[in-house]
Amino acid sequence: MINTSSAIDPPSDELCNFIIDKLGISQGALELGIKRSYLENSPLPVVMWSYGLITLSQLKIILLWLSNN
Repeated sequence: MINTSSAIDPPSDELCNFIIDKLGISQGALELGIKRSYLENSPLPVVMWSYGLITLSQLKIILLWLSNN
């Protein structure tokens, strides 16, 4: 868990749509990832990977997509 006094930004709609539409991740898995992301104050992709909601390959795809947007 990241120990910080400021909250991270919520995931963008574009990121959420990319995760569902391009990677085929279910809405339920995304919602769980978002909830855990808020609770842990950690980036959504990292939380989803750490909980086994996405694979390492999918994490790399998301990080590449984020770096290009």
